[in-house]
Amino acid sequence: MRTDPQVFIIDNTDVLAPPHVPEVRLRLASEAHDLWLKTEAELEEIGLPPPFWAFAWAGGQGLARHVLDHPALVAGKSVLDFASGSGLVGIAALLSGAASVLAADIDPWSGTAIRLNAALNDVSLDSTSEDMLGRDEGWDVVLAGDVFYDRAFAEALIPWFAALAARGATVLVGDPGRAYCPREHMEALATYTVPVTRALEDSEVKKTTVWRFTGPAG
Repeated sequence: MRTDPQVFIIDNTDVLAPPHVPEVRLRLASEAHDLWLKTEAELEEIGLPPPFWAFAWAGGQGLARHVLDHPALVAGKSVLDFASGSGLVGIAALLSGAASVLAADIDPWSGTAIRLNAALNDVSLDSTSEDMLGRDEGWDVVLAGDVFYDRAFAEALIPWFAALAARGATVLVGDPGRAYCPREHMEALATYTVPVTRALEDSEVKKTTVWRFTGPAG
């Protein structure tokens, strides 16, 4: 890293509440063009991967909303927030009474964002930049917001989620209609209309569904 992540995040974000989850405060990019639309060369110069952590994506907002509205899903349980980004979903789980949360994201900058965001909400969670895909550390609940955007990634996630569900974990996915969402392996729990940033998406709102993964026989 050629730039200090904490200094950069604080300098390039504002403390905001995602529109669909006003209970949570996050350090987010207030203008997508200022951060997301930097050129690849600019990002490389400061050692910054694409800053997924700087935005509250529709899938995560829908999933966080569902967890906050149905705290019994996570209360007293161990939770993995997979591909955590900003930490929004994991923070929502803690606010809903989760016993513990591991926020996992392979972007090393995400860990700093998650730590800053957890502090904003007076919660404490663990984070890791290790690739948790395929691993099972006995979590009661696995939460995944907006993960089915890539075919190869989706094909890797499906058998892992199926194995977790088969041994009794609750696997919940928030998805805003991504192309590779395996609906045939899941049951819909709720649908939300989530405001999003037009610069990042193709509209100003995204219809977002929260699914429970059931496996190949779904």
